[in-house]
Amino acid sequence: MHADAHKLLWDARRAADRVADFTRGRTFFDYEADELLRSAVERQLGIVGEALAQLRRKDVTTAAEIPELSRMVGLRNVLIHGYASVDSRIVWGIVERDLDLLRKLLSAKLDQP
Repeated sequence: MHADAHKLLWDARRAADRVADFTRGRTFFDYEADELLRSAVERQLGIVGEALAQLRRKDVTTAAEIPELSRMVGLRNVLIHGYASVDSRIVWGIVERDLDLLRKLLSAKLDQP
């Protein structure tokens, strides 16, 4: 694993953990109604995507072991550059369907020697 890979994986996991913390016990309707919550979730998902984009540049082998990495980087690009067209249903769907698996995967990668 490249020297920077561990830090980037840690950054991505920490941001994903924050999303989990922010959304625990919340519903899509809470998310849609709360501008601060949406902003916080989008920011942290942007960090996940940026960390994974940097990982892909610095450690291709480790990055290749993360399914959906390109999707997370693409989400980051939409959140940052296409902010006016962000669909809350898509973001919330990622939180509900993909976040736990991503957190487990990142934790498993960090536990590897």
